[in-house]
Amino acid sequence: MTAGPLLLVSDHMEGCLHVLTVPDGSETARLTGRHLSEHAGFLALHGGRVACVDDRRGELLVLDPFGPELVEKSVPVAVPAEHLAVDPSGRWAAVTTGLGRNSEPWSDLLTVVDLATGDAARVRTRAGEPGVTVLGDGDPLLVLRHREPGALAVHRFADLLAAPPGCPAVSAHTHLALPDDGHGDAQDPDGGLVFAATGEGVHRARRKGDALVAEPVIGWGAPARGWYLRLDPRRPALWSTLRGGPADPLRWPEWTNQAWHHDLDADRTTLTDLGPGLVFRLALAENHTAFTRIHPDGDELILLDTEAGTAHRAPLPAMRGAPRRGGTPWEGVQRRAVAASPGADWVAVTRGGHGQVHLFDTRTGSEAARWQLDTPLHHGGHAMLRTRTDRAEADTVGR
Repeated sequence: MTAGPLLLVSDHMEGCLHVLTVPDGSETARLTGRHLSEHAGFLALHGGRVACVDDRRGELLVLDPFGPELVEKSVPVAVPAEHLAVDPSGRWAAVTTGLGRNSEPWSDLLTVVDLATGDAARVRTRAGEPGVTVLGDGDPLLVLRHREPGALAVHRFADLLAAPPGCPAVSAHTHLALPDDGHGDAQDPDGGLVFAATGEGVHRARRKGDALVAEPVIGWGAPARGWYLRLDPRRPALWSTLRGGPADPLRWPEWTNQAWHHDLDADRTTLTDLGPGLVFRLALAENHTAFTRIHPDGDELILLDTEAGTAHRAPLPAMRGAPRRGGTPWEGVQRRAVAASPGADWVAVTRGGHGQVHLFDTRTGSEAARWQLDTPLHHGGHAMLRTRTDRAEADTVGR
């Protein structure tokens, strides 16, 4: 067992999960024949544990990278997994299903799990790409974010878990209206709030009994929107990346990108320009927020120090098979994953198709190590960096 930070790197195309020590890069464990749902991602649990979904076997995995056995628990769930979330206690989990390798919504299955006992139930809700949050405060509520028509659908978790076999259809206990273009979910357990990103801004609602009460929308503050939303476990804040510019994905090098940071206590938003190209997921280190930017003129890692209001930029080596001008940035191309822990000063960035991981020290802004894995990390793979006590579990949605 190790006491220092650990990096989990999933090659979801190859079906391999690496666990590496930071900063030396020694492999402490490996899982083979496991194809992580990259969209549902990794979910931080208490004690440095991690949850994820094996999209081929149809299993929710609870991993303990710091323990004597990597796989602590596995529970069958419906796939393809779209989103993964737990309540603030880390006991009650939910997995929604999405499109997978299909062009139209087809699955309406939702799986709920009691991670303490391994009990699980599958029910039918509504086909689509639903986001999910699980609210605590005693009797947990499950909130599904639906699109077209948009809504926050509220279910009593206990009712779902008690559903009979056979995947019965269930109806929401209550609904809260939402625009049709929702994409991005978060909750603030301390504030009792749930958030959903839409084109007009971040919708927020507060739990009241077994229902939700809408609160004022948080505007983006720019002619752009965020497609990704996450809670900052270091302080009460929300993060996203705003994408603007032409809607045509073939013109992705012209997309504008801004780091969006909203201080929940002060109700104040700060925007930082990141540059053109493809910027998506972000990672939260101890004192910095990390972004990767892909562009035909050169890729880079951006380390944003919100306290100092400064951004450090470090170039990243080009990827063979990277997105090109005239093509989309999504299909059949290499990408990058970025990982950090709110309890450490390290940031890891993958180099898709090359099987490489770049490790940066945020204190100096320089590359501290470059590891060569024996799997290619096609599509960039997926990564999470954890310490035992980093409080990353305060963000209860898979990333």
